[in-house]
Amino acid sequence: MKKIFYLLAVVTLVFSCKNDKQTTEETTEEVSQEIAYAKFGMEINDADALASDRMMVHYQGLKEGDTINAKMKGTIVEVCSKKGCWMKLDMGNEQEVMVRFKDYGFFMPLNAEGEVVVNGKAFVTETSVDELRHIAEDGGKTEEEIAAITEPKFEYQFLADGVLLKQ
Repeated sequence: MKKIFYLLAVVTLVFSCKNDKQTTEETTEEVSQEIAYAKFGMEINDADALASDRMMVHYQGLKEGDTINAKMKGTIVEVCSKKGCWMKLDMGNEQEVMVRFKDYGFFMPLNAEGEVVVNGKAFVTETSVDELRHIAEDGGKTEEEIAAITEPKFEYQFLADGVLLKQ
């Protein structure tokens, strides 16, 4: 009887240790996913973020003055070279979205690149020639490139309150 009791205790101990190891591995995976992003602005997560092609469907349904709350993914094309106060995201099919940050409450690193998740308000607007020239200057464009801007531009824009930069 003692042998059966000891055998049962050893088997129980082995299985309980095995479960602890799985829990530790799962926890490690969760932590590594949490630190996969540098966070800017409001605390957000990447759950339910729209892919760029799906977000463009929403943008195409907007007219000037409309806004929608959204969370989307995109790839950084350009960041303001002076302060990091804006960035442009590639949305595919040669389309970009200009992202600015709510109340200038945070900025992106000047060397930011790669994938991001942004949360905030999406809208469309016509950007004036003066504003386009200012953005071109902040983006490090040449005098000739800046002087070539002579007409306003209809743009997809986004006012972000939180950003996750994939590391």
